[in-house]
Amino acid sequence: MNKRNVGTDKEDLVSIFLEKNGVKILDRNYSTDRGEIDIVGADGDYIVFFEVKYRKDPEHGNPLEAITPGKRRRIIAASRIYLYNNHYSDNTYVRYDCIGVLDSEITWIKNAFDAF
Repeated sequence: MNKRNVGTDKEDLVSIFLEKNGVKILDRNYSTDRGEIDIVGADGDYIVFFEVKYRKDPEHGNPLEAITPGKRRRIIAASRIYLYNNHYSDNTYVRYDCIGVLDSEITWIKNAFDAF
């Protein structure tokens, strides 16, 4: 199985996990010339942009450590395009969450970073 297929499988797993935890999935793999967002969801009053990272085992590091400042900047830029293209107001509550998948264990970090 190639990396893209593995990534899709883990994003499927995470989407199911999020739905079971009350998140409505709005979009997946939203891509712009500025960056990509793995999953977009609605959690209560918030539009949430999720970054999903997977590692097969801890020898390859913690998956959450792979979310670099540059990656965060690209997610924020793509999220702004998403909000604009989908006609959300400037008053929309936005959150950036990170999901780490280590083998099949899921770690969800809510409000992992800010857009400021």
